[in-house]
Amino acid sequence: MIPDYENKLILPPDFLNSYIMAEKDIKLFGDFPPVSTEDWKAKITTDLKGRDYERALVWRTTEGFNVQPFYRNENLEGLDHLDTLPGEFPFVRGNKTDNNEWLVRQDIVVKDFAEANKKALDILMKGVTSLGFIFEDCTSIEKADFDTLLKDIALEAIEINVVCCCKSTQVASALAEYIRAYNAEVVVASANVDPLGGYLMTGKLAKGEETFDELKGLIEATEDLKKFRVISVTGKNYNNSGSSIVQELAFSLAQGAEYLTQLVAKGLKVDQVANNIKFNFGIGGNYFMEIAKLRAGRMLWAQIVKAFEPLCECSCKMRTHSETSEYNKTTYDAHTNMLRTQTEAMSAALGGSDSITVLRYNSFFAEGGEFSERIARNQQSLLKDESHLDKIVDPGAGSYYIENLTASIAEEAWALFLEVQEKGGFIAAAKEGFIQSTVKAMAEKKDLSYATRRANLLGVNQFPNFTEEFEGEMPAGVLEAKDCTVEGAEIETLKPYRGAQAFEALRYQTDVYAKENKRPKAFMLTIGNLAFRKARAQFACNFFAVAGYDVVDNNGFATAEEGVAAAKEAGANIVVVCSSDDEYAEIVPAVAEKLDNEVLVVAGNPTCKADLEAKGVENFIHVKSNVLEDLKGYQSKLGVC
Repeated sequence: MIPDYENKLILPPDFLNSYIMAEKDIKLFGDFPPVSTEDWKAKITTDLKGRDYERALVWRTTEGFNVQPFYRNENLEGLDHLDTLPGEFPFVRGNKTDNNEWLVRQDIVVKDFAEANKKALDILMKGVTSLGFIFEDCTSIEKADFDTLLKDIALEAIEINVVCCCKSTQVASALAEYIRAYNAEVVVASANVDPLGGYLMTGKLAKGEETFDELKGLIEATEDLKKFRVISVTGKNYNNSGSSIVQELAFSLAQGAEYLTQLVAKGLKVDQVANNIKFNFGIGGNYFMEIAKLRAGRMLWAQIVKAFEPLCECSCKMRTHSETSEYNKTTYDAHTNMLRTQTEAMSAALGGSDSITVLRYNSFFAEGGEFSERIARNQQSLLKDESHLDKIVDPGAGSYYIENLTASIAEEAWALFLEVQEKGGFIAAAKEGFIQSTVKAMAEKKDLSYATRRANLLGVNQFPNFTEEFEGEMPAGVLEAKDCTVEGAEIETLKPYRGAQAFEALRYQTDVYAKENKRPKAFMLTIGNLAFRKARAQFACNFFAVAGYDVVDNNGFATAEEGVAAAKEAGANIVVVCSSDDEYAEIVPAVAEKLDNEVLVVAGNPTCKADLEAKGVENFIHVKSNVLEDLKGYQSKLGVC
């Protein structure tokens, strides 16, 4: 018997060892018979009560493969990468062997070098271990500018990254000169020299045929800086343009392979080129898929580099920086973006990214502020200091689900990568428009999913904040795609945008209208069957609040006359009849004949719809509606434009 003293258990010194020895032969669940996969499926089929197993439970992803409702140990059979350890080729399990440490990066827009330096010194004291300097004007940046920008910063303790949209090789050369004077052996740095990425964004190769000669010269000039990577593969541009995860990965790999091909052909060794490439991915909200994307990316890149026969297998390692995606972020109910960036940061960390940037929740529509920047930094600090995600190498290893996602994404991305190669490589595929059209088709598919609410954006197309109004004026460009196409563009370009933009433009249109007019009001005329009227009123309130309308719900009316009178008294612009299908045939015509200029809407898709349409009823909203197009129609009917 174990004594109890002041509510504390006092255990004999050998208690734990004795307990383990006594229990060592007991097998967990040993009294229960094993359950086969067939048994599980049989039980599930029974519970489905006649519904088709494939249609009900198997998820067909936008990535082009099916996801099963459950996975078991047998699903790991045939996955070759499971036999490798962390730090071993093909590096699916990560480049590190003893921890999952990553760099916490924050970017600073450089308008004044001294001010940027002051901010850098400040945030380095708040958990940042990687600095990104974004130059709006890079026409005349020299080594002396870095003397000011990096003053008093201990570069041996952090990472430095420079980002510029033009003259990137010039900026990279200036940084290299500074690093060389500081200490060439210890400084970890990168520059976003990405002419191929710029090609897709602007439509022209900045230096034409001389592009790769210039890049070759930069690599040779910085060869003494072993920890300075000058080539960037900006995969996040695909992500932010609406691509699928498979497309982002495949086209990024094709872009990287093009750099290898072009530069090796110009006389560089494959190790020189591969060790200068850094992949910059966007991380979206598909939690497990994003983890698997990074794992699959490392595996495929290792195979690509190996095909060029490098001298050292270590050159096959993919170096990655991950940035939370802008594509799924919202202007309305913007604080929900913190939820999105948190799961995205977790995906990047668990996927083994080398560095991570968590964008501010309001980064695309507001200037930086102390609160939003602090939250973005602290989200990574929480993952490290409280969740300890930096302690365990490849936490997803062995997960039946993640391992199968890794294999499926790798298979689909490899097939798309090979398709690009069959067209002659990245540049040839871009000239043909294959890459751009593939991404555009996926973006249009996603847009339709948002419009029909098969995919949800919390606070935008589903569950909006009913009382929210956008304060002030919407900043220029927030509701538009980013078009960087230059004059004389030779190809179609990628145009990053946010999936919420179309809905936000609709709601902002209402907000602007309401400043000088009465905000449109949708009135729920609830009547008849209690369960149906409550459910449909809730659906309809949510539906019209998406456009920023005032919505008025009600407990229920005894008659159509009573409901119409209340709607008129409330000043309704739209009257939504909420009842059961069986009652609509009688109730809706009774409501219609008593309305004046109010727009009549029926909540549901009743079997008597054709009869109601024959009587002049035009508007029906239901779960299969294209919410975006329907709301645009109501905006037009009400003169909200």
